[in-house]
Amino acid sequence: MSKSGQHPPEPAQLLLVEDNPGDVRLTKEAFKQGRIENDLHTVSDGSEALDFLHQRGEYTDVPRPDLVLLDLNLPRKDGEEVLEELKDDSELRSIPVIVLTSSRAEEDVVRSYELHANAYLTKPVDPDEFIETVRAFEKFWFSVVRLPPEDEQS
Repeated sequence: MSKSGQHPPEPAQLLLVEDNPGDVRLTKEAFKQGRIENDLHTVSDGSEALDFLHQRGEYTDVPRPDLVLLDLNLPRKDGEEVLEELKDDSELRSIPVIVLTSSRAEEDVVRSYELHANAYLTKPVDPDEFIETVRAFEKFWFSVVRLPPEDEQS
């Protein structure tokens, strides 16, 4: 097929689960500066995250995320509960989950990996470093890593 007949790559579907508006803004800024075409969806608590992932309620028409960025300290349901439920679900467990949190506590790192997080990133306090971290993460996950294909339904 000639180049002109090819479709442009679909944008990556990202779900950011974050209740801090400043961190949401910085993450959006970092992805906007990045080279990867993406649709960044944002929810602000663990219950909303699970509704989004299960396509329930107001989220019935949302796309399945290619990757989830998950804060641990969330209202209603915390990040560990979201991670545990997502990884226990045979339909959703293949979605990579990156814990992106301000917690540097070793037990949070250990617990996240025990619950099958794919990576654990600590948010830098400095906004420029925060953006740099997200850009490095984006480059790695979308340029280097092969993500699992979504089940093709035809």
